[in-house]
Amino acid sequence: MNPVTLTTKLIAVIGQIQAHSGLDCPQLTGATKPVGNVPGFDSKIWPVATTILSSEIGAPIPNDVNIFVDETTKLPRSIDEIAAFVSEWLRKQAKKEGAE
Repeated sequence: MNPVTLTTKLIAVIGQIQAHSGLDCPQLTGATKPVGNVPGFDSKIWPVATTILSSEIGAPIPNDVNIFVDETTKLPRSIDEIAAFVSEWLRKQAKKEGAE
């Protein structure tokens, strides 16, 4: 899936979660890092956001895949980085399924 499309959908998902939670939502851009920059957006919310995004794009993303924090560096990803990560992850999954 195209990272630009993923960025748009992820911004909408985060905005929706913040609105439903009654929390403030800063202006979201591709450079925004949800972890640390979006009030209340923590490890309890990540699986919810991942599930909603998965539903929005029609592709499964398991909850054990942390799209919000880089596993190697342990640093939060920006929305653009998350979109690129998910795009690449989905590509690898499709390739893996095609090989089976």
